[in-house]
Amino acid sequence: MAHVYVSNADSGEVSVLQMNAQGLLQQQSALPVGGNLMPMAIGPSRKMLYAARRSDPMAVVSLAIDQVTRDLHSMGEVSLPASMAYISTDLTGRFLFAASYPSQQLTVSPIAADGTVGAVQQVVPTGPNAHAIMPSPCNQYVLATSLGGGEVMVFGFNAETGHLSPVSAWQARAGAGPRHFRFDPTGRWVYLLNELDGTLDVLSWNPAQGSLACLQTVDILPPGFSGKPWAADLHLTPDGRHLYTSERTSSTLAHFDVDLASGLLSAQGHTPVEAQPRGFAIDPTGHYLLVVGQMSHHLSNFKIVHDTGQLHLQQRLPLGQGPNWVEILA
Repeated sequence: MAHVYVSNADSGEVSVLQMNAQGLLQQQSALPVGGNLMPMAIGPSRKMLYAARRSDPMAVVSLAIDQVTRDLHSMGEVSLPASMAYISTDLTGRFLFAASYPSQQLTVSPIAADGTVGAVQQVVPTGPNAHAIMPSPCNQYVLATSLGGGEVMVFGFNAETGHLSPVSAWQARAGAGPRHFRFDPTGRWVYLLNELDGTLDVLSWNPAQGSLACLQTVDILPPGFSGKPWAADLHLTPDGRHLYTSERTSSTLAHFDVDLASGLLSAQGHTPVEAQPRGFAIDPTGHYLLVVGQMSHHLSNFKIVHDTGQLHLQQRLPLGQGPNWVEILA
């Protein structure tokens, strides 16, 4: 049985749902945390869930995951210097990274032995609108995006001290707006979603040099799209064969097949989903995709057809107000 955690930005709570062997969900509990609750991350030990509050008092909350019921209880919170659009941990679970969109900065915080996050120990200035931050698969680098600055920054990461030091930066096209990114399961490629022009870049990753190079750019917008692109999130299936992106203006998911030899993408169509799909997630088996609608206040549960990657809606559930971030614990 898996468990699903959804942060509800407007009602300030984390919903806990359980998923049975058939992939069906039922609501289990909800933990009030308070404030504009948005990005979340599960620690590598799978014993802690971290959630960032983007309203005053801005903080990261350390939530312990009960090892039997998978319910949450708060272990406390520590202040953050700014509103954070994204949080993640290093692969050892000893440090928490955060990226601030309005304050153009990245932060590093230590994580104690009991899993709780400590006070910020490093602040790194960035270009405008820092948006996402994650470690590389080798845990020797940390990558982060600057949406307004149009770049993906690469930092060397000292896993003992947690210190970040600049290594390189990849420049995006003018007006692209780099937002979220994902490494493929083999660590050879980075898939970068651009919020402002509705495109997706395939970047080769060189871990020896800590550098990126563009291999392909594809459009994520559905046929007949009109209006302003507003791309949000992207995820790959665990086997790396299928990639999905969410776009909020059209409320659709785009689906791409991935060539496992080259990393290149081929478009496979679009699926209408919940209104304003800011966040979604794929379960660790690769069988189910869960997407929440920030304006619909619901979650849609899609079954992923293994061979084709096509999505079939099997369930729809109400949540709190403004659901936006989904984490799944197997």
